[in-house]
Amino acid sequence: MILIGLGTAGCSLSRNDGGALAKGPFAKLVEGDVTGSITTQAPTEGDLAFARNAASDVLSQGDKDASQHWENPETGARGSVTPIAQSYAAEDGRKCRDFLASYVNGRTESWLQGAGCQSGHGRWEIHTLKPWRS
Repeated sequence: MILIGLGTAGCSLSRNDGGALAKGPFAKLVEGDVTGSITTQAPTEGDLAFARNAASDVLSQGDKDASQHWENPETGARGSVTPIAQSYAAEDGRKCRDFLASYVNGRTESWLQGAGCQSGHGRWEIHTLKPWRS
């Protein structure tokens, strides 16, 4: 039962057992160790730079079912970028495409959504990359 609560983001673990967790197999748990909620860690600017580079690379390939892995060796964060839907023409006439990027750092997992457009030189420039809202 504790594993279900700890593995579900946004859930909390409350203690009304008078400190029973400090005995037995949880002897190393100290009162301050149980925070009551699970938080998510936001990507660093370095992480986002690696994700943007992977997005630009995979959009340049133009494959329908492509995906590009990325990893930041400094933070250990990693993920992959996958284009979604077909390309479309932006208001300025440039070819654009949306994508989803996974973000994994330690036990934190989340998704980012973004869009990129092809520049005049054929390279894809990422113009949005933000937390995904379903």
